Amino acid sequence: MGDGTPLVRLDSRAMTQADLTRQRLIRAALELFTTAGYHLTTTPLIAKKAGIAEGTIYRHFDSKQHLLNELYRAAGRWAGRQVKEADALKVGPREKLAELGRGLVAGAAREPAVAQLFFLQRHADLLDDESRRVARDFRLGLESLMAQGKADGSVKPGAVEVWAAVWLSVMSLVIDRVSGKEWPENHAGVALALEAAWDAIAAARQ
Repeated sequence: MGDGTPLVRLDSRAMTQADLTRQRLIRAALELFTTAGYHLTTTPLIAKKAGIAEGTIYRHFDSKQHLLNELYRAAGRWAGRQVKEADALKVGPREKLAELGRGLVAGAAREPAVAQLFFLQRHADLLDDESRRVARDFRLGLESLMAQGKADGSVKPGAVEVWAAVWLSVMSLVIDRVSGKEWPENHAGVALALEAAWDAIAAARQ
């Protein structure tokens, strides 16, 4: 999103008509999945919103579930890139997590439905193996940041998966508010939540 949304190619001049049709399908499905919900979103609804014939969907995706998984994976790869970019910074775990949080919030402001699909909606029973792998990669990347904090004594002792889940639960609240347009990206609650997310996992000061 800061580096270009993972779902939409912005340079339409380089796209074929088939590419453009696929992008309209993606946009229509993403909006419907995150507003009406997956189960209430039918392929005729997607086709109508995209301005295409329903049969055209199946030239690009095997099924509605396949379409959902494509969207989920793209969102997950974006989230995973945010973790890698934060981890590459030459700063401590606290600063890396703060930068990750800011990156996720910025993405939620720019592409609300992308953030909602990956962080807020529950589609576990619909995900294929590749989508589960993408979700696992994000989780493992976040847990690695927690492990760095444990190693330098800044994060509490205990299972890194627990602290990753605690941190992410606080950030999910912010992603919900920002993607729902209740808070702007610079809302005071964002900075407060970043502090609260860290305080929830930080080791006691000596």
